[in-house]
Amino acid sequence: MKVLVIGSGGREHSLVWKINQSPRVSKIFCAPGNGGLRSLAECIDIEATDILSLKKFVKEKRIDLTVVGPELPLTLGIVGEFEREKLRIFGASKKASKIEGSKSFAKDLMKKYGIPTAKYCTFTSRDEAVAYIKEIGSPVVIKADGLAAGKGVIPAHNVQDAIDAVDLIMIKKAFGDAGEKIVVEDLLVGEEASFLVFTDGKTAIPLPTSQDHKPVFDGDKGPNTGGMGAYSPAPIVTEDLYRKIMNEIMIPTIRGMVAEGRTYKGVLYAGLMISDGKPKVLEFNARFGDPETQPLVMRMKSDIIPVLEATIDGTLSQIKIEWDERAAVSIVMACEGYPGSYENGFEVIGLEKVSNRKDIEVFHAGTALKSGKTVTSGGRVLCVTAIGSGIEEAIALAYDAVEKIHWKGVHYRQDIGKKALDRSQEKKTHK
Repeated sequence: MKVLVIGSGGREHSLVWKINQSPRVSKIFCAPGNGGLRSLAECIDIEATDILSLKKFVKEKRIDLTVVGPELPLTLGIVGEFEREKLRIFGASKKASKIEGSKSFAKDLMKKYGIPTAKYCTFTSRDEAVAYIKEIGSPVVIKADGLAAGKGVIPAHNVQDAIDAVDLIMIKKAFGDAGEKIVVEDLLVGEEASFLVFTDGKTAIPLPTSQDHKPVFDGDKGPNTGGMGAYSPAPIVTEDLYRKIMNEIMIPTIRGMVAEGRTYKGVLYAGLMISDGKPKVLEFNARFGDPETQPLVMRMKSDIIPVLEATIDGTLSQIKIEWDERAAVSIVMACEGYPGSYENGFEVIGLEKVSNRKDIEVFHAGTALKSGKTVTSGGRVLCVTAIGSGIEEAIALAYDAVEKIHWKGVHYRQDIGKKALDRSQEKKTHK
């Protein structure tokens, strides 16, 4: 079968890598792809948001299955557009993807169906938002309602910072139209975890637990990014907590979406805050996480194609997924200045030193080929992913590979996986 993967980041590279392992797949296309996945897929010069051109390409090439990586084409309605032409596509519909496309919609849904989340209020007026903040005080979180590439969430630990965040989003339009409406919510304290499920609207199959690292600097300091690294499993999610997340969050959300006439098919991602053994939802995403997908696909032993097809066909109840028991860690290597302004076009040195290493994959995100050389072409450039017997070995393998790769101004966090490592050491101490 022929498969098209839509997107250009590390998530898409890892999906192509996994899809390529299926004995059923003969050819993979990626639109637009990046400089690193060309050995696995034919890159097509069509943007992820150019739905009509993508549809035309799929029909011309007789593509059997399209897999959507990023959120924007989903919220623009690519799934419905393809389905009207009887084209098979994996991803959430426009109506369902509103759970990511509008934070106020997601918060209202959670309130209606009793899904645990922070107390919040929604505003379209800057002055009303500021008055509310002055009334309730800090700390709070200010969120742009629409899509902002993972950067439209600003924690504020004092009232002035909160007002500045409102102005940044609503007056200075830092995130464009995404900031015409904002959500002001209580700041949740605890440890974050990511929880993803495949769902066909009836059945939910959870993926292993994982944890993202959003802030740009070590110790979770600095502005939020699209994600600076991830690991799986996340030991913060105990067996008891795992059941709570499924029973109190994921299943009620999927049922709630059905009740709202927005049946959800695809991958549903919950960003969670865990405090005192209780989970609360920070946000929902309507697609695979990035960089959580990278360690997750490294751990996936089953063929991914039957899972994607069963999600589309509503037959997930017949699917079993086998996972590697080992731990996997992904470290994002970014450009200096990201998530703010940064320069591009620097040659990436050292990729050949890690290209044939067992249990390590370098997934490209912001790279391009120029005169036969790999150069930087985005904020997040590479996602170096390793799988090891435990979290300690996976971290060591990943950082060993990272240290062999460089370019001018390369930046990466030095503490990816530290929380998991600390927990595993605590466990040993208590035994």
